[in-house]
Order: sequence, then structure tokens, then C-alpha cells
Amino acid sequence: MKLERRKNKIFKVLEQRQPDLTIVMENIHDPHNVSAMLRSADAVGIHEVNLVYTTTKYPKIGSKSSSSANKWIGRRKFGSIAECYQQMRNEGFQILATRLDENAKLLYEFDLTKPTAFVFGNEHGGVTDEAANQADATVYIPMMGMIQSLNVSVACAVTIYEALRQRMGNGFYANPRFDQKMLEKLKQEWLKK
Repeated sequence: MKLERRKNKIFKVLEQRQPDLTIVMENIHDPHNVSAMLRSADAVGIHEVNLVYTTTKYPKIGSKSSSSANKWIGRRKFGSIAECYQQMRNEGFQILATRLDENAKLLYEFDLTKPTAFVFGNEHGGVTDEAANQADATVYIPMMGMIQSLNVSVACAVTIYEALRQRMGNGFYANPRFDQKMLEKLKQEWLKK
């Protein structure tokens, strides 16, 4: 009975995964932030995240801090923003870098039902100029207090939950987003985890 429940849970989760929604982590060094971002990505149904580490190594993630989200989220590593963005564009993603600058537009102005990659920068400097300048746009979350930024993991959650809200409203979670062949392949892979 327990095995059957696990199988049903795996199938339901995979059928709600959003292969055309992703995040790019640029040099995020705190393992707790990375873990929290992976947990939020899993909760929203993101299937795979993208990692760009040029100034630091990818931090070691423990299963306790990530609540095992690390196990269920695919990760692709890139050696540069240019390489990552080229791959994103080849796959048809709009690239939105999260940054408060003079050109940034309010997050809520974007159609996040389109294939979307959100870029989040490290805890101290945010996204690099290169990541911001090469993105399709920069976006910001409205802030009404004295502090003008959120912790990167919180900003990630707020941002991708707006994508979830828009996608739920358009029925994106009601039917599988993977084609049947890929869905069956993933089900078999996940049953072995």
C-alpha cells in the first residue's frame, strides 16, 4: 500500500512539472539559500535548475536542509552566463534577471506562461552586470519598506510563485507538460530514486 501511494505521488508530481519554467543561480554561495531555492523550485513544479558558478564553487547541499528537494530537481552546470543564456535561448526561454535598476520592470507586468528562466545573483552583489545586460529584461519585486531587497531565497520563492499563479490560472498544472514518451521515461527514473 505504501509503495502504491509513493508511485501515485511520483506520477502526480511529474504530471505537474513545468519543463518551460526554470531558475538560474549565479554564484549563490550559501548552501542554505541554495537549499531553500531548490525547495521552492520543487514546490512550484520546476523540473530543472541551471547553475552558473564562476567566482565560487557550488556549495555542498545536505538532504536535511533541502528537505531532499536536491534529489528531485535536475541541475545543469554552466561555465559562464553566455553559455547558459545561449542554451536558454536555444530552448526558447525568455530570460528575466532579478535586479533593481533603472530599466527594471515590475514582475507582475510579464507573461510568465511563456517559457521563462529567472536569474538570481549572489547574496552580496546580486546578478552581475553581464547577467543583467544580456537578459531579455530585468525585473523587480515591489518593496514598500525601508529595505530594498529580500534574501535571495525569499526573492526566488516570491518570483516563481507569481509564475505558478499565472500558470495555474491558465490550466498549466491540469495536464502533463511533458510529452508522453518523456513522461514515461521520467516515471521509471523517479521510481528508482
